[in-house]
Amino acid sequence: MAQSQAPAAVQAVPSAGNSTATPVSAEGQQPVPQVGTISGTVEDQSGAVNVGAHVRLLRDGQPWGNEVLTGTNGEFSFTQVPPGPFRLTVTATGFVTEEVPGELHAGEFFLVPLISLSVSGGETVVRVGGSTVEVAQEQVDIEIKQRVFGIIPNFYVNYDPDPAPLNARQKFKLAWKSTTDPVTIAGGAFLAGLQQAADQFSGYGQGMQGYGKRFGAAYADIFSGTFIGSAVFPSLLKQDPRYFYRGTGSTGSRLGYALANAVICKGDNKRWQPNYSLILGSFAAGGISYLYYPASDRSAGLLVGNAFLKLGESSLAGVVQEFVVRRLTSRRDRH
Repeated sequence: MAQSQAPAAVQAVPSAGNSTATPVSAEGQQPVPQVGTISGTVEDQSGAVNVGAHVRLLRDGQPWGNEVLTGTNGEFSFTQVPPGPFRLTVTATGFVTEEVPGELHAGEFFLVPLISLSVSGGETVVRVGGSTVEVAQEQVDIEIKQRVFGIIPNFYVNYDPDPAPLNARQKFKLAWKSTTDPVTIAGGAFLAGLQQAADQFSGYGQGMQGYGKRFGAAYADIFSGTFIGSAVFPSLLKQDPRYFYRGTGSTGSRLGYALANAVICKGDNKRWQPNYSLILGSFAAGGISYLYYPASDRSAGLLVGNAFLKLGESSLAGVVQEFVVRRLTSRRDRH
């Protein structure tokens, strides 16, 4: 994903009464950081960034520092904020006022979960902050409701500009939801029908028995490929199996970003790295397929070919996600 640009918002400057001196630790060596930073992004329900939204920071129920306006990227930031509980209020013309509570620790850079403004209806929405695991779980809950045309699962794409990393349990949850979805199973059944019509894997024969074997093999490919490449290896190697929508930059840069999806991924440390999970998972799933494909169709060439085909499909899927799918996906920005 593209690196976040510096927010164009005017940053809050704490008043004299809010300034906090930085004391020295007991050993008299290193200063103990006492102030921190609160930063976040505001968008509307369509996913467009909200420029010029008013963001105010409250401490102990009282305004702290100056009100800021969100910049060209919808971002805002408060610096030199003393630690302790706080509350943000976000207002914009025509939208519901949002209230976001949180607690800043000494020296912390507190990243507020993406704030999505709803069209005004006269009410105020209060958002509850949480740990990284809780924020990630909220994202997973959103992702498993994403469907293209409201039907086709689109669980493995994240539209948050700064997503929280998933833990192993959440990675397996995504894999389970994806592989057991009725549409996924129906897709395996449809693929088996095409294979039977073309008499692929002729060792299975024809008739209902041959179709049943093809369907079992097709679904086994989907199940093993998803769990190994998107849950097992990502958990072991601490990598994120999702596609992170970019949406900004030139067409060429976005195209290169999408195509690289097969070989580059984001780690749980939020750094980009080689996508070992998908690469190893593609070959591992191909090796497992030797257990159920007809002997006449087993070969090293088929294994390698299928593995590279899967990597190619991942690159193509990235391009489709980046340029087409977002506008067709329902429930994608209900944060």
